[in-house]
Amino acid sequence: MSAPASADGADAQSDAASELPPYRYNAEMANEIELRWQERWRADGTYRTPNPSGSPADSPAGQYLSPMASTPRGPKLFIMDMFPYPSGTGLHVGHPLGYIGTDVYARFKRMCGWAVLHPMGYDAFGLPAEEHARQTGEHPRVNTEQNIANMSRQLARLGLGHDDQRSLATTDVEYYRWTQWIFLQIFNSWYDTESDRARPISELIEQFETGRKATASGAVWAEMSDVERRLELDRHRLAYLGEAPVNWCPALGTVLANEEVTNEGRSDRGNHPVFRRPMKQWMMRITAYADRLLADLDRVNWPESVKIMQRNWIGRSEGAFISFAVDVGNAGPSRPDPAESDPVESDPVIEVFTTRPDTICGTTAMLLAPEHPLVDSLVADEWPPGTDPRWTGGAATPREALDAYRAQAASMTDLQRQTERDKTGVWLGVNCMVPTTGDAVPVFVADYVLIDYGTGAVMSVPGEDQRDWDFSVKFGLPIMRTVQPPPDFDGEAYDGEGLAVNSGFLNGLGMAEAKETICDWLESHGCGRRTVTYKLRDWLFSRQRYWGEPFPIVFDETGLALAVPESDLPVELPELIDWAPRALDESSEPEPPLGRATEWVTAAYDLGDGERTYRRELSTMPQWAGSCWYYLRYLDPTNDEVLVDPEVERYWMADPDGGVGGVDLYVGGVEHAVLHLLYSRFWHKVLFDLGHVSGPEPFGRLYNQGYIQAAAYQDSRGVYVEASEVAERDGEFFWGDVEVTRHFGKMGKSLRNAVTPDDIYSAYGADTLRTYEMFMGPLDQGRPWETHSVIGSHRLLQRVWRNLVDEQTGELTVADAEPDIDLQRWVHRTIASVTDAMSDLRFNSAIARITELNNELTRRGDLTPRWVADVLVRLLSPLVPHVAEELWSKLGNDTTVVYAPFPQADPAMLVAEVIEVPVQVNGKVRSRITVDAGISPDDLEAAAKADDRIAQLTAGSDIRRVVTVPGKLVNIVLA
Repeated sequence: MSAPASADGADAQSDAASELPPYRYNAEMANEIELRWQERWRADGTYRTPNPSGSPADSPAGQYLSPMASTPRGPKLFIMDMFPYPSGTGLHVGHPLGYIGTDVYARFKRMCGWAVLHPMGYDAFGLPAEEHARQTGEHPRVNTEQNIANMSRQLARLGLGHDDQRSLATTDVEYYRWTQWIFLQIFNSWYDTESDRARPISELIEQFETGRKATASGAVWAEMSDVERRLELDRHRLAYLGEAPVNWCPALGTVLANEEVTNEGRSDRGNHPVFRRPMKQWMMRITAYADRLLADLDRVNWPESVKIMQRNWIGRSEGAFISFAVDVGNAGPSRPDPAESDPVESDPVIEVFTTRPDTICGTTAMLLAPEHPLVDSLVADEWPPGTDPRWTGGAATPREALDAYRAQAASMTDLQRQTERDKTGVWLGVNCMVPTTGDAVPVFVADYVLIDYGTGAVMSVPGEDQRDWDFSVKFGLPIMRTVQPPPDFDGEAYDGEGLAVNSGFLNGLGMAEAKETICDWLESHGCGRRTVTYKLRDWLFSRQRYWGEPFPIVFDETGLALAVPESDLPVELPELIDWAPRALDESSEPEPPLGRATEWVTAAYDLGDGERTYRRELSTMPQWAGSCWYYLRYLDPTNDEVLVDPEVERYWMADPDGGVGGVDLYVGGVEHAVLHLLYSRFWHKVLFDLGHVSGPEPFGRLYNQGYIQAAAYQDSRGVYVEASEVAERDGEFFWGDVEVTRHFGKMGKSLRNAVTPDDIYSAYGADTLRTYEMFMGPLDQGRPWETHSVIGSHRLLQRVWRNLVDEQTGELTVADAEPDIDLQRWVHRTIASVTDAMSDLRFNSAIARITELNNELTRRGDLTPRWVADVLVRLLSPLVPHVAEELWSKLGNDTTVVYAPFPQADPAMLVAEVIEVPVQVNGKVRSRITVDAGISPDDLEAAAKADDRIAQLTAGSDIRRVVTVPGKLVNIVLA
């Protein structure tokens, strides 16, 4: 830990500061310039982007008119960041990396004549906000609003050019009114597989009434009771109440999403135990859109790695459902003669899904998930004689073994159940029959089988699946190959291609032909069918928390759900004092905090048969709800008539070339590759089907920014210490007198290595922070933060300032003179390079080229020609808007540089009259020659050989060959 400066030291620093030139660009000047211009931008509405309507009075869409641009200019460009959760600790310097990048790009495109929309908001509902409020003892709304205010201040201090009239938070009542409205559109829709789109539930009712569609039970619609009709419709709704296995965290009193559970099966917040259990929850039928979600990935401009993650998450598989009849009367571990063990019609049937039906003859066991609905009806009363002790789990009866095993599985996450480890399971005391062979195989419960995948049942084929192989070895089950491995295969299970063996009528067939043949056989014998299945499961949409959007749903005496009328939205979240979830035990039922709002839990509505009192839904929506659609509300944030004005939505979201449309550039972390992006795509497609948006995809182009890492330090106990208090001495690191070890990790409070932007603003100014973060490396790559290196970016801005402003007088050092031809060429080459780099989001390259031009001006030491100064300021403007505005004003301009045209390179000036070419001897550069730009290869070779230095090196040696690359190099290879 560093010692405080002495009084003498402080006086010395003060004296040194007083000796600085009065107009040097330093932290004090930077802060004064930045605050002044930020206030000017706010007052002028500089970044307010107009919508495509005539005037504010014409429609709600016309309110967002900027004094700087009264109508949209040029082609449109919608740029958006994944909006932040307003953390109680505020920003650290790692957070703004993407925000600065999109701001630089937006500024560049504005200057290129584009109509740019660049908004920002806050994702403020959910568990993180609720937990932080619980820690501080404040109400979540108070806590969240304070956090938003702090983060807004920090972002504004960066000089980000967001349209302040479009700012929003998901917790705003006027915002979540429309979140609830979208939920009702989903609730009141069904998926029509014939037209392959969502349609209003009213059209389904019409089909039932006319008989064009049969009900699930086969009953005639006109003869069904009201309750029967409602149950029938609920089976088809895109939002429905369903029983599903969930992550139940008793200590937090709520269900958690998979992403809120650690690999160790504990809550990400608070590290509490999490249990899997079935509960009735709101679900979204995202599975109906699986094929469209897959197909449209080919139409968006996204990183291929993200597309792969979404494809894997959806997990489309072609295969077959196969029915295995349970042999209740022939329980036991034996494999009886098929003729003596044919199943009877009343025997229950286990259905499996497999992508390898061709391996069915190698089935040696049936494995069920502990949650499988047939388990309780299949489990035997007693163990048959001769049962292998390994199959019983040490229990006296199959029921006792099952109950103990289920309790063990419930304490594990899906990830834990599927990771590589010793396989576990218990036998249910019954067998099932392999349809192709008639063999009886034992039915086990095994925790590595998940109820959410396939049917929750797996035919164990150990010869072709390593997990099944390990299970079979553990329980002494037979292993038989049904696919012939290659001769050099020396492993255990073989899951590759080969000819079928030990498979009766399939023997000798390749995999593709064997699959077709077995599927034909299964379908002809009535024990299977071809199908397509998915890993994707319907979206669990309920949370037993307070801090979330209330559902616009009520229940009547039947217990069935009814929609709150759209005219009665929003259903406002009540202001609860006792809002925190209560810790419960594992077996307890959830107690949603909204149940404590005794006056709120019931409500009176007229739902068509007069005003009646109903019971409200007490769960809230997940945090994902508000972030699914916020890009649409940015377009028309104060419209209280419709979700978004259709004209406005088409202008900003439609692709004039007929593509998928959507946000033109969406920037955020790769950690949102699946859930947020998949959920948003689902909601958007429903809205597209119902005619509320113009295109099928929300985000046309996706860009993942990298992460800033920082040094973190641990003492001998492994405890992290405050990184800012660590000092380096002789290559070792010390926290006070304690030696600590260093490593690099993602910046954050858990590693105690966060650096706040406020500290950097104070020490150098926001423009320096912007420059440093953009210069650290390519935007899509990670980079280490080094506070001591920030000074380099500050010195660059000082040198730029010094080339245009006299540090003693503050007057311009600019000459109204024509720059010489060499400087003109240099400037135009810089413009071309910076334009290309900015267009490709390579801001580090743009800064490098600007630095080279500025260094050339410094080297010359003359007054900077006004035209060069003008170009330099405009090149810098997207990167450092504050100092650029100040210099632009000093150059005599009375308009903002934000809308000044970006410089354009003259193609004629990009063609060099002479070039410098390196000359190598045996691959090493030994000299450089200056030649005409259009020199021929023969003349270039002759010029290289004639160079004095090269002539000395090659004298007396045999030249084997000469490699000439025109305009690039000459390499003379000696024998």
